Amino acid sequence: MKLENRRTAKLPSHAYDLTLGKDGQLYVACFDGGIYSLFIDGGENRFEKVGGHENYASGVHWAARQNQLITAGYDGRLKWIDPATKKEIRSVDAHEFWSWQSCLSPDGKLVASSTGQYLCGGYKYEPAPEREPSVRVYDVASGELRHSLPHVPPVESVAFSQGGNLLAAGNLMGEVRLWDLADGARQIATLKTPDFTGWGIIKGHYYTGGIFSLNFAPDDRAIYLAGMGSTRDPAAGNGKQLWQKFTWGEDGSARKVAEARDAEIGQGLMETLSFHPGGEVFVMAGRLFKGDWNTALFDARSGDRIHHQNTEIRTSGAVFSEDGKTLYLCGGKGQSKNVDKPDWGRVIAFDVID
Repeated sequence: MKLENRRTAKLPSHAYDLTLGKDGQLYVACFDGGIYSLFIDGGENRFEKVGGHENYASGVHWAARQNQLITAGYDGRLKWIDPATKKEIRSVDAHEFWSWQSCLSPDGKLVASSTGQYLCGGYKYEPAPEREPSVRVYDVASGELRHSLPHVPPVESVAFSQGGNLLAAGNLMGEVRLWDLADGARQIATLKTPDFTGWGIIKGHYYTGGIFSLNFAPDDRAIYLAGMGSTRDPAAGNGKQLWQKFTWGEDGSARKVAEARDAEIGQGLMETLSFHPGGEVFVMAGRLFKGDWNTALFDARSGDRIHHQNTEIRTSGAVFSEDGKTLYLCGGKGQSKNVDKPDWGRVIAFDVID
């Protein structure tokens, strides 16, 4: 399997997340707070603003049952938007701080969002306890709060299992917590890895990196994490490109069973990991510091890298089409110096070739 670039579209600012709506329509959440409907195929590069946030828009999801978008932002809000009318149906103050990442359950019934700010809790720079629940889960149909879940902030990533009953969230310090939402949101496992965070002793005393993306395996028996290996210089982003696979037991213990091989990776921050609908391949992408790729396909069983390329953008989100024939990546290329007409956001459509 490999990727062939079909078309690249431009947006006003960096694109943090994207989703496919009705009839495969693309929607993108951007740095300028805008939620855009994007028309990338058919030889055109056209976009239309359908909603927005008062700060960066960090997430966008298609709620098919409601024919609505659910969006998240650094204003701490979740919003329900009708893209056809551009009307805001509902707004929920989910967090006092940013919504780092959000996700929709596969059945479309729940939406989860993660938050948190790193604050020094002691002379060893251990993180202070959370000031609010780090993960909140809402009912999509009603907007009602269903679960408030504790973690160690900041919690940068969150994901539902394929079956929808499990929820996982990963933080800056490399800790992932798993909850069974069908069993009263009981925490069933905790896994910790030191490999996704670093102690920035060159530029300053603080943690850097973290688990930027996580995804359950298609059988829900394992979880994949993506981010950046530890680095001494947090300003450079020179940690190694990294994914790891973990399983867990009934006693709550977890163990690493696979990870990216040193011979197949370079250096850079990996921001997104997503499975192909077939379940046998996943894509990992992000920002390249040193090496020859920022986007790669991996065989989920063997862990082998099967395709790689440098898209020359910083990638923040990835989604496959339902039939698996197209992969969309979103991100940005630099930052536009033209303040009257900024165009540094990017969405790239790839043909997925067997």
